[in-house]
Amino acid sequence: MRLLVTGGSGYTGGRLVALARAAGHDVTGTSHSAHAEGLVPLDVRDRAAVDRLIDELRPDAVVNTAYVQSDWAVTALGAAYLAAAAARTGARLVHVSSDAVFKGRPAPYTEDDLPEPVYPYGAAKAAAETAVVAAHPDAAIARTSLIIGDDGSKQHQLALDLATGRADGVLFTDHVRQPIAVDDLAAALLELAEGDFRGVLHVAGPEALSRHELGVRVAARHGIPADRVPGGSAIERGIISPTEVRLDVTLAATVLKTRLRGVTEVLA
Repeated sequence: MRLLVTGGSGYTGGRLVALARAAGHDVTGTSHSAHAEGLVPLDVRDRAAVDRLIDELRPDAVVNTAYVQSDWAVTALGAAYLAAAAARTGARLVHVSSDAVFKGRPAPYTEDDLPEPVYPYGAAKAAAETAVVAAHPDAAIARTSLIIGDDGSKQHQLALDLATGRADGVLFTDHVRQPIAVDDLAAALLELAEGDFRGVLHVAGPEALSRHELGVRVAARHGIPADRVPGGSAIERGIISPTEVRLDVTLAATVLKTRLRGVTEVLA
């Protein structure tokens, strides 16, 4: 399979590129901000550049892992341009979305629940989903959560920076998510690229916990006591962002061969 992975210099994209190459696929990874060896440059905000690269490579499948939380054009417009180009050339598309599209509630969200973003990044991800469905109806949209696994993860880095005093702030005790191991996510994305599933699929770990509890688990791997990990309430601080966001992963368990592990197993 000829595979194009956008965002190949990122945590998830990099793991996917390596996994797909190890599986024998012909893989091209792209990068905008990092000129890493083995990756080709691409600014997904440049529609003409997206079209040129896909016309040149003619991939069988495209997996879009590119995003920038503070950049609507990368997250939303880039997804739209990639979806349109993949559809035009007959390439399969797997788009990575986020639980940030939801506002939060105690009950789990299913794939049929409509996005209700409450902050700009969530709105950009929701807009990207809409654009992908409109431009490429056969695409798979993988909604995921916090990505963990090793200290290359932003979640690990933040917890350790706060616990060691390298950064100021707190990890929220009232933000609940279902973290997923980066290797599990990469394997699931490759499986989706190789398959024919269409529509939204929730691809997250089965274990829900707060951002603060996740930070405590990460710190414990480094021998750092729990009381060194600062915690606090996002609501009390007036932070506008999703609170409890649980993803129902029942469908993923039937669609995927990849087993999605919980935090306890991943960080054991």
